[in-house]
Amino acid sequence: MPSLYIVAAILIWSSLGLIVRLAGVEVHILIFYSTCFALIFQSFMFTGRHYRKAFPPLSKIPSIFLLSLCLLLNTFTFLFAYSKTSIANAVLTHYIAPVIVAFLAVLFLGEKITKRVIISILLASAGLWIMLGGTAIMECFRNVFTQGIHLTPDLIGITSGLVSGVAYAVLIILVRVFTQKFNPYVLVFIQNFFMALILLPFVSYFPADKIWIFALMGVLHSTAAPFLYYKGLSSVQATRAAVLGYLEPVGAIIFSIIFLSEFPPLNAYIGGGLILLSGYLTVKEG
Repeated sequence: MPSLYIVAAILIWSSLGLIVRLAGVEVHILIFYSTCFALIFQSFMFTGRHYRKAFPPLSKIPSIFLLSLCLLLNTFTFLFAYSKTSIANAVLTHYIAPVIVAFLAVLFLGEKITKRVIISILLASAGLWIMLGGTAIMECFRNVFTQGIHLTPDLIGITSGLVSGVAYAVLIILVRVFTQKFNPYVLVFIQNFFMALILLPFVSYFPADKIWIFALMGVLHSTAAPFLYYKGLSSVQATRAAVLGYLEPVGAIIFSIIFLSEFPPLNAYIGGGLILLSGYLTVKEG
């Protein structure tokens, strides 16, 4: 079932928080070297004639460059939001993406929004709100309307989170379009090449003691996960893929319990249950 490819990718990506904490290096360093390792692993696929023939003509490459830029914008604004405001605020604003995708998918992809998808979005949004709490965001917006715009860290972080949500939504639409035209594995390879190229000027050292983390991320987060996600999205509606993205914070909590012994409060379990229910409804639809 194509939806399960997306679920598997989301669960792999949900371990990123744990990996980032273990790495202890700047985000751009982590992304650059893990991407380089991914390119090494992925280059072996071109020993197969099938993948060489699937490589797109040069005239199509600039459009994939756009995909790489969108992915970098999504990643950096999300992580910047983490640095300026609380994790809850960053995650809540980032996951406006499914709502945006619902509108963009109708406008640009001609997808129909079913009642089950609407229910899934509402359940997942409510679950995320219960899990993380949204009072700080409401207070921040209330202050903007009553006191005017003051660039506090919370406001900057929340704004960055919203930008990351928009970028994430656009990214899903682009991937849905590109996976109809290109081999998902080749698409991931070209995307990673451009990401490494963009980040190269900002990298000045190699933390050799972290090489195992870079290799692990190269295999899992930069190769297996995007390939599974793109393969699934080639057959799954963009809106449904976006709803399944809500499983990422649930997976992150599970990893934190298993590996860091961090046990969340009761509301996290209630909210997580609603998100899992929305994921079940989405997968069951096909």
